[in-house]
Amino acid sequence: MPLVGLFCVVAFSPWDGLWAWIRPLPDTVQDEVDNALGLGLDGIIVYVDEAGEPPAFYTAGWKNREDRIPADPQSLFKIASIDKLYTAVATTKLVAEQRLSLDDTLADHFPELAGRIENAETITLRMMLQHRSGIPNFTDAPGYWENPPESAEAALEGALDLPANFEPGEDYGYSNTNYFLLGALIEKVVGYSQWQYIKEEILDPLQLSNTFTPLDDVDPDDVMSGYWVGYEPDLKNDPHGSMLATAEDVGVFVRALNDGSLLSDDEQAIYASVYEYGHTGLIPGYYSIARYHGDIDTVVVQFVNTAGGTPLVPAFDYEGGTKVMVANVVYNRFLRILGGD
Repeated sequence: MPLVGLFCVVAFSPWDGLWAWIRPLPDTVQDEVDNALGLGLDGIIVYVDEAGEPPAFYTAGWKNREDRIPADPQSLFKIASIDKLYTAVATTKLVAEQRLSLDDTLADHFPELAGRIENAETITLRMMLQHRSGIPNFTDAPGYWENPPESAEAALEGALDLPANFEPGEDYGYSNTNYFLLGALIEKVVGYSQWQYIKEEILDPLQLSNTFTPLDDVDPDDVMSGYWVGYEPDLKNDPHGSMLATAEDVGVFVRALNDGSLLSDDEQAIYASVYEYGHTGLIPGYYSIARYHGDIDTVVVQFVNTAGGTPLVPAFDYEGGTKVMVANVVYNRFLRILGGD
């Protein structure tokens, strides 16, 4: 670990984060998963797809700590912003079919937002896909996570009539508003729900039968519970929206996105120009990582159902607190065990 990185951990993070870095590396992924519980994580699921090997599953801790139900690798999990990969693929397919253009502007498709989103006439779909639009992030609105809006339209209000964060294309600023609007655009173009389009174009071709939205469409007993440090209730039924999926379904999707089997050559060229090939996801109680590592030709998906922690107790700070930091460290240790960079 670089000395400057170690200094930052020592100087600015709690001891569980420091210990996550410096403790001895075990021999197996399962040992690391088991050890992660000592760092304050309630439950963890890890899916590993190494080329040429059957997929492997590793679990520790609780699916539901109140009822003492052990973590189950087939549990559904709220994958949060990992769903942006699916939206980016769906948009790519519509661009390839010439039903959309990356150079279309926001105002071209939503003229009613001109005047309510600054620069709507010059913000392109490419910029929105790349988080280079300057549109404010509606989840940054005060109290968003503690008192979620009752509808999608109410959520969008948190980003309207505000000054732009920067001029379009001049900077990078992660904004959930970009992908909310892209989802609405997909629905406008295809004439039915974004979810149904994703199912038809992504899930069905890959035979992914354990990916869903919304929470009402699944058996709550199949969903992993979620916890926030300093907040006792289970967040499984929290109204924040999210796709739900098993680690395996996410892993199969990420493998297909990276190996070229999901997209045609034309689609792959478009996608490569606009978005990334792996992602993290965070909402209260749930943190997920899904990435392909080309140096070892391996997909690793990690689900952790604990977030928050010092110094962010008990507010639902969107950065996720020290438990997200710990989860990131644990993930990187998995890669070392697997032989990755």
